[in-house]
Amino acid sequence: MPPSDAVIREVLTRARTIAIVGLSDKPERDSNEVARYMQSKGYRVIPVNPAVAEVLGEKSYPSVAAIPKEIRVDIVDIFRRSDQVLPIAQEAIRRGVKVVWMQLGIDSAEAASLVREAGGTDFENLCIMTQHRRLGLPAVGPAR
Repeated sequence: MPPSDAVIREVLTRARTIAIVGLSDKPERDSNEVARYMQSKGYRVIPVNPAVAEVLGEKSYPSVAAIPKEIRVDIVDIFRRSDQVLPIAQEAIRRGVKVVWMQLGIDSAEAASLVREAGGTDFENLCIMTQHRRLGLPAVGPAR
């Protein structure tokens, strides 16, 4: 069952930092467009892509686990194939991230179940940017 608007609103209102797995440095890619939009709305975007050093002014990390612990991550947003989601969700859970967001066209029942079992919230097959726009959410304050 898709998440309610209230759940989406709460998650996006509370979050300040989003680690985007698969964030491309190519402006024409969906991941880059989503990251630029979320940055424009006040979120700190942490790129997770071992192939690039920096994206949109932020240092890129090879994995969620490699992001320094002093950087609080509120959402792990995934732009990877569905069959690659489970280990990313496992890393997010080990790090204590409570929200795993699988972008449009991406789903993993196993990862979603694991996130929920760990007390977190999962989103499958939804674009974070589209949901933010659709709900007309305002920009957020600075990252904590």
